[in-house]
Amino acid sequence: MITILNYDNINKEEWVALTKQSSTASPFQTPDYYDFCQKLSFLTPFVFGVSVDNQLKGLISGYIVAEGKGAKYWLSRRAIIHGGVLLSADIQTSALESLLKHTVKSLSYRAIYIETRNYFDYSKYREIFEQVGFKYEQHLNFRVNTPDTDTAFANLNTTKRRDVRAGFKNGAEVVINPTQAEISEYYSMLSDIYRKKIKLPVFPKEFFEKLIDSPLGKFFLIRFNGKILGGSICIELKDKNLYELFVCGADREFKNIFPSTLATWAAIEYAAKKGLSYFDMMGAGRPKEEYGVRTFKEKFGGELVDYGRFSYICNPVLFQIGKIGLSLMQKLKL
Repeated sequence: MITILNYDNINKEEWVALTKQSSTASPFQTPDYYDFCQKLSFLTPFVFGVSVDNQLKGLISGYIVAEGKGAKYWLSRRAIIHGGVLLSADIQTSALESLLKHTVKSLSYRAIYIETRNYFDYSKYREIFEQVGFKYEQHLNFRVNTPDTDTAFANLNTTKRRDVRAGFKNGAEVVINPTQAEISEYYSMLSDIYRKKIKLPVFPKEFFEKLIDSPLGKFFLIRFNGKILGGSICIELKDKNLYELFVCGADREFKNIFPSTLATWAAIEYAAKKGLSYFDMMGAGRPKEEYGVRTFKEKFGGELVDYGRFSYICNPVLFQIGKIGLSLMQKLKL
């Protein structure tokens, strides 16, 4: 018998067990990350599960987020599912279909669209997603294997190996337990880059201030002469993998320090030393589209993969209005 579950009736021990056994497990589908999201004021987490004969076989966990106030808030409401769906190896087609349909039904009036950002190959489930109404879109990513530090370092681009050596030789250091003041320094730089260059919203500083106190969060900030020049912010799936949420650095201002490169290497080195399988760079844009970040990420020895995204438009009219309205607001800097 197939049963749909909500947070209150999901067996937490079964949830943890599924994250340990599933080949599609990421830290974003864990109870710990759900609990962390509950502490944040700017987003609303959700989780749905499906059991077959009282055994948990699949789970979807994510959050609803929006920007600004008034019309901007209303038109930017979206449900994001990082990592993709958490699945058992033997999940039935009917169980996954029921889970997806319930997710759509539950979120349709709360978000304009739903998006799963896949960190695994879901190609054998694509037909089920599409039957429910999801659309598949290509999206690239880099995975850096981390068997040991020597291999990981050797796999770096020649220029990146040189930059890592030079940056540390010139006096840069990695900060893994930053103070709140150092986090503020980093956030000021990151938010400025997102506003002026990337032109996309970034999480409020609250996310970073609270993540440092979570066992999931891993910080690799770069300090030089007492100043934070950049850093990589990651989430760890214990004993498995490391995922990079954000990376930035004052590379142009400090050309002999290479803060973005040092931060990324520090995270890769951590993954290798901890015995984690790989370092996930969490996105490299769409194929055939120029994307400067991809050019940076491809030099760290990772494998380019295309696991794509599934999206479901809950309200097509508001979705189109939102695209036009938010683009206009962005240009007018509202």
